[in-house]
Amino acid sequence: MTVTETPAVAGAIETTDKVLSHLHPAGSRDLADHPVPSGHEEIWRFTPMRRLRDLHKDAPFGGKLRLDVEAPPAVEISESGADDPVRGSSGFLPTDRITARAWDAAAGVTAVRIPTDTVVDEPVVLRHRGGTADGPAIAAHGVVVAGKFSKATVVLDFAESGSVADVIEFVLEDGAELTVVTLDDWADDALHHSSQHARIGRDARFKHIAVTFGGDLVRTNTSVSYAGSGGEAELLGIYFADAGQHIEHRLFVDHDAPKTKSNVDYKGALQGQDAHTVWIGDVLIRKVAEGIDTYESNRNLVLTAGCRADSVPNLEIETGEIEGAGHASTTGRFDDEQLFYLQSRGIPADEARRLVVRGFFADIIRKIGVPSIEEKLIDAVEAELARSNA
Repeated sequence: MTVTETPAVAGAIETTDKVLSHLHPAGSRDLADHPVPSGHEEIWRFTPMRRLRDLHKDAPFGGKLRLDVEAPPAVEISESGADDPVRGSSGFLPTDRITARAWDAAAGVTAVRIPTDTVVDEPVVLRHRGGTADGPAIAAHGVVVAGKFSKATVVLDFAESGSVADVIEFVLEDGAELTVVTLDDWADDALHHSSQHARIGRDARFKHIAVTFGGDLVRTNTSVSYAGSGGEAELLGIYFADAGQHIEHRLFVDHDAPKTKSNVDYKGALQGQDAHTVWIGDVLIRKVAEGIDTYESNRNLVLTAGCRADSVPNLEIETGEIEGAGHASTTGRFDDEQLFYLQSRGIPADEARRLVVRGFFADIIRKIGVPSIEEKLIDAVEAELARSNA
């Protein structure tokens, strides 16, 4: 058994069903429980508050995301009012003020259901399009339910402009297999704050791939909990930040059932003055979670001077009766030996640098399993590299 522990934080957790973590405040749908943050709180200390357009205060919501859906006939798609009980069916509770405000302000919910025992061969694609940068902010809520022993891939594609705050829930019933790909390919002036939570049933498998290239500020909170033993979660991500762009990913895996598994692997690249990325990973292993296995990793590749990458992995452990737990975090520039090797074989310096970046992202892109999405991401990486002639 290999256990890698972070330094203990006084009062971080206790051996009860409650999560008393400095990284994850108690959840509540009551806005009164979420005071206006100052930016000094642990969950906000890396975020440039002035660029949130007062969503963390009282900026009004209005308008609606334009939604285009491509789905096979077997998949059930519905839009209903805010009182639909499918909202909250994952057990999710907002842990920050923006998410609580979005929960209240969303006019309804878009629900996707994969029926029991149904295998969907083609991806279900939901294209979300925003408004304008100076228009009212948009609140949205979506729920994806994967029925027992179903198998499907869902693609959530976000583009254009606007200020958007959303809540997205994933409910995996026993034995389900669900792959979710989120594409944040916003215009340069867009703001997107997203809270996404998955509840994984007994022996169910959840794969979540977060892709973030566009936007002025994109802040995504992705969390996972388990409804039974044997559940597995794989959380993957790639991101590319340009000059002045802020990309923040916060991951929380709550191992609240025995014999569950999780693997977190995020990779990012940065280029341009004041490009800033933030990755916060946290795994909570509760006292009841015996026999679990978990690992989290974040790697960042700095392409130019003037960038900043913050990477903070955390483990909060209540029991040592586990199969394994560990984490890794690296931030660095190009490997000079790799560049020398390629150049010594006649490859020009610029092309050698491109090959290194492509290889850096390739292993995660290959895990997506949707050829059209994989090709789109390879093209997006090429476009990002072309911006700086890397």
